[in-house]
Amino acid sequence: MEEPLGKLVKRGLGWSFVSSLATRAGTVLSGIILARLLSPADYGQFTVALVVLMILVNINDLGIEPTLVRWAGKIEKIAPTATTLIFAASCLVAAAAFFGAPGIASALNAPEAAGIVRLLAVSVVINGLFAVPSAMLTRNFMQGRRATADLTGMIVTLGLSIVLASLGFGAWSLAWGRFVGNLVNGVLLLVFTPQRFRPGWDREAAGHVLRGGLPIAGTLLLAVGLMNLDYIVVGRLMSPEALGLYLMAFNLSSWPVSILSVAVARVSVPAFARLQENLPALRSAFSRSLTLMLIPTSLVVAGLAVYALPATRVVYGSEWSGAAAALTFLAVLGGLRVAMQLAADLLTAVGKARLNMYIQAAWIVALLPALIIGVSHAGIRGAGIAHLVVALAVAIPLHLAAVATVPIPWWDAVRACIRPVLAGVAAAVVGIIVQRVVDGDLLTLFLGALLSTAAFAAVAWPTLRLIRTPAPTPEPTKPEVATTTI
Repeated sequence: MEEPLGKLVKRGLGWSFVSSLATRAGTVLSGIILARLLSPADYGQFTVALVVLMILVNINDLGIEPTLVRWAGKIEKIAPTATTLIFAASCLVAAAAFFGAPGIASALNAPEAAGIVRLLAVSVVINGLFAVPSAMLTRNFMQGRRATADLTGMIVTLGLSIVLASLGFGAWSLAWGRFVGNLVNGVLLLVFTPQRFRPGWDREAAGHVLRGGLPIAGTLLLAVGLMNLDYIVVGRLMSPEALGLYLMAFNLSSWPVSILSVAVARVSVPAFARLQENLPALRSAFSRSLTLMLIPTSLVVAGLAVYALPATRVVYGSEWSGAAAALTFLAVLGGLRVAMQLAADLLTAVGKARLNMYIQAAWIVALLPALIIGVSHAGIRGAGIAHLVVALAVAIPLHLAAVATVPIPWWDAVRACIRPVLAGVAAAVVGIIVQRVVDGDLLTLFLGALLSTAAFAAVAWPTLRLIRTPAPTPEPTKPEVATTTI
């Protein structure tokens, strides 16, 4: 007997959140240690290779992995062909990066990073080998098993990186940690998957998965390009040291996305997909999810934005205080990204992946000149300002318009955000006042955390009750189908 969707989603979301939270906590702890062992220049070299890796692992599956997750038919008919396509594509893009590594590293003003680029290019093949097992776990809401694989891989990655950094391996410590951790994670995904498939080929199946996957791959390519465009511009126009500082700032600003969006995406896409034939239920699920995600997000964003300078000095050391210049603006961007990612998940689930691709394309077109101008005039601070301005002026309006085509009225999305945003503003105002009247970084952070959280809770309290209130079950009605466009 198949379990109810609500039960599957709750269990899957719980495991995903635990995994994401534990992963982020481990990353933060190891980042603090590594920041004391490595220099901003070391991080800058690693960032060059990481940019290449992030681009490749988001296109090597041709968008087939998320297509498998939301496939409505028998998965056995397409999975063998999907396995073949993903592995072949992974080998091709990895080879291109491996042989093009010297040129890529030189173009980003860090020729010494070529070897690291080559090592991480090989890990793309590993990623391709285990893409289908990963999709099977997500499809079947087996986030508990996936959490075990992810956490084990994270422990290996961070532990090995710290050991190698303490032995003086510099940027290579980060690269080898990432490589070995990915391998361990992939092997565990293969062990835990409920279904295993050998490579195979069926022309009709290939057509189906490519038609569903390529728009998603295009969207992911644009998304990863969007998220790495700033690294490319900063690396090209500034030094590896500046790039390392910017990486630290962006990583800190990505806490909300890393903890919430990654966890929610593993269940939101299959859950929204199952609700797409009941539009009232879909609308309710989206609005409620948006509100609940923004409650913790707004508090974290306010804290990161207001306490950027004392936090970086206390946590990472004065050598990294320059990261605060960008963090103030990137933190707000991180909050916006949480909301936009949920909208993107919704569009993917109802078959409107192409809208995501169009949004990402417009976003990149607007962002590139803004970043060049911002970095040229104000360094990494200018990069943060450029990101935030373009997100508010271009990306948010486009996402609201896209969600309205589901159709979910744009004012539903805006209404879902009002209370969490006001609570975040209250926390930020208190934080600004605290910094004006309190001396000393540690005391500022301690008192600020207490008072800002209290101000946030006072404003957000009516919404906090949603966490304990079960989602309403819509009255059975004749299904109203969300329009699907592939």
